[in-house]
Amino acid sequence: MKKWQERVLLGFILLAAAVFRLSGIDWDDYHHYHPDERYITWVATTIERPSDWQTAFSPNQSSFNPFYWPPNAASKGIEVLQDAPRDFAYGHVPLYLGVLATRLLEWAGPRLQPLFPDDWLLTRDILNGAGLIEFRHLTAVSRAFTALFDVGTVGLIYLLGKRLFSPQVGLLAAAFLAVNVMHIQLSHFFISDPYQTCFTVAAILFLVLAVENSHREHRGKRERESKNTGHRLLITDYRKLINWILASVFIGLAIGSKFAAVLLFLPLLLAAWWLEGRWERWLATAVFTIALTFFLTNPFAVLDFSCEVNTPATQLGPITIPAVNWGSCYLENIVTQGNMVRGDGDVPFTRQYSGTLPYLYFVEMQLRWGMSWPLGLLAFGGLGWAFWRELKRLEISNLRLRDWRFKPLNLQSPISNLLLLAWVIPFFLTTGSFFVKFMRYLQPMTPFLMLWAAAWLFSWRRSWLKWGVGTAVLLITTLYAISFMNLYQQPHPWVAASKWIFANVPQGSLVLSEQWDDSLPSTMIIDGEPRRRSEYPNAELTWLTGADAADDTAKLAENLERLAEADYVTILSNRIYGTVPRLPERYPISGQYHELLFSGALGYEPVFVAGRYPTLFGWQLRPDTFGWPNLQPPSLVQSYLDGQLGIQAGRADESFIVYDQPLTIIFENVERKTAVELQALFTTPSE
Repeated sequence: MKKWQERVLLGFILLAAAVFRLSGIDWDDYHHYHPDERYITWVATTIERPSDWQTAFSPNQSSFNPFYWPPNAASKGIEVLQDAPRDFAYGHVPLYLGVLATRLLEWAGPRLQPLFPDDWLLTRDILNGAGLIEFRHLTAVSRAFTALFDVGTVGLIYLLGKRLFSPQVGLLAAAFLAVNVMHIQLSHFFISDPYQTCFTVAAILFLVLAVENSHREHRGKRERESKNTGHRLLITDYRKLINWILASVFIGLAIGSKFAAVLLFLPLLLAAWWLEGRWERWLATAVFTIALTFFLTNPFAVLDFSCEVNTPATQLGPITIPAVNWGSCYLENIVTQGNMVRGDGDVPFTRQYSGTLPYLYFVEMQLRWGMSWPLGLLAFGGLGWAFWRELKRLEISNLRLRDWRFKPLNLQSPISNLLLLAWVIPFFLTTGSFFVKFMRYLQPMTPFLMLWAAAWLFSWRRSWLKWGVGTAVLLITTLYAISFMNLYQQPHPWVAASKWIFANVPQGSLVLSEQWDDSLPSTMIIDGEPRRRSEYPNAELTWLTGADAADDTAKLAENLERLAEADYVTILSNRIYGTVPRLPERYPISGQYHELLFSGALGYEPVFVAGRYPTLFGWQLRPDTFGWPNLQPPSLVQSYLDGQLGIQAGRADESFIVYDQPLTIIFENVERKTAVELQALFTTPSE
């Protein structure tokens, strides 16, 4: 392949990746329907340049501290807390980058707006020609910034593939990643995972380059004995050092984006062992650089010790280890998140993963939705190929590390591929074992799966099979990506439902929502008139919250009183009905509710239904939200689904569909049954 052809193809791939990721960043009309993004942006509105630099790094006074609402914090159009602690369980690097990008565009926007058409999304939202309040402008800019970072990941995996295998492998891996639907979706949210993924790929790339330069230096030493090549050796040595420092910086940024990136120390240790010279020195240099990078980008992870993180006293034989309060707010959030992902905290919104299989559920969701079946099978097949290839090559039973510490680095050498495996295998073994299995947790390893998918494909001997399968997989996945992009051209169901409420429901009507889900209507402007959520009283049904012994007649009576009084019930997603009916041992009473509601037995009739799905040529790809909990959809919903061409693709992880493609239903209280009449429909354990 000629250089110009390679560059043209790479440019086309990066352009396609940008189009997929930047199209539809206003997917919810900036109503902040993603709860993690909503909280990060809320905190971001208080990150300001301090008026007094003497207090800039004081935890309870600084406007830089994500763990504390600063005094006098304010942002137009939203309510911001002041002078109080706050939880922040997200990486600080994305937060600061999003704020920095927004502040830059606040300054540059008025200067750049005249250069572009007024109706462009760039002009209207990113440069803020529409005059969005800070809360919305931060969302728009940060989503675009996240998208650009993921485009950068596509470019980095090309460089890695080219370095380890060939330009063709690099281009195909980049193309696979460009149309990876999970990456496309996550690029539309201001969250930590795309940043961690980008920094992780960059770190691995520079580790590979550092090791490669070290091997060139090793060869150069032999050359210097017979030729005077000291100058060349000096250049190689500098390159090795620069690449090593850059790898360390990116590891620090990755950990600063999400703590799970701490597993990058494993490939770092492996690379340090392979470098020419004393590996302890290389490791010390890396640790210092990582620590410095982390401190500079996450200063209050080190400075704020106003929280409580208690280690209880422990008795080890005759020695008593006293109780310790570590005090670190950063550590407190890590411990809390660790308990959550392991299922130790029994958080209500994580109960959806009860009964799901470790590792296999992650793989299933990637095959069904994250990658599509063709690309997913090729990707996980590539992982198996890469692992087996190294097992055979290293001949572990007879291996002595010193024998291959300085083997030449090329396609037949295990070194570079082992650096990738040293990240992916431990990461998958750790993450795949979690009780909580959000699809995004696998994002930091998916670029490497795309790389191995391409490399495995190019290892096939039969050219017609290689090109045929590669073309088919890329075409099918591209069509899936286009259908997913079309999803964002449709109105968000919660926006459509809000408009319906404002148009059809009398003001003052009591509208019920389900706890741990959102509530309607959303505040918006309709025909130039502001309409507010506060026009409609709201109460929450607590079916998901109380479980086990708490799922009792008292909880039932409280919910039924609300149902008897209410005028409308909203089902915004499958977050509740996809979980509670599946766990009859934990919800013996509440598990009956949705079946009774959907059948009409409670006297509520569906009056509105809306959804949006990946769509191509008029055909929809729809998840089955009713089959897993064994529920029959309400009649109006079934008619709605039957009235559109579509393919049902099985169950979907809630985190994949709840934010940007939920199925939303509104029920009206038609029969006005009393709480006593409603309770007679439920079977309680005493009966």
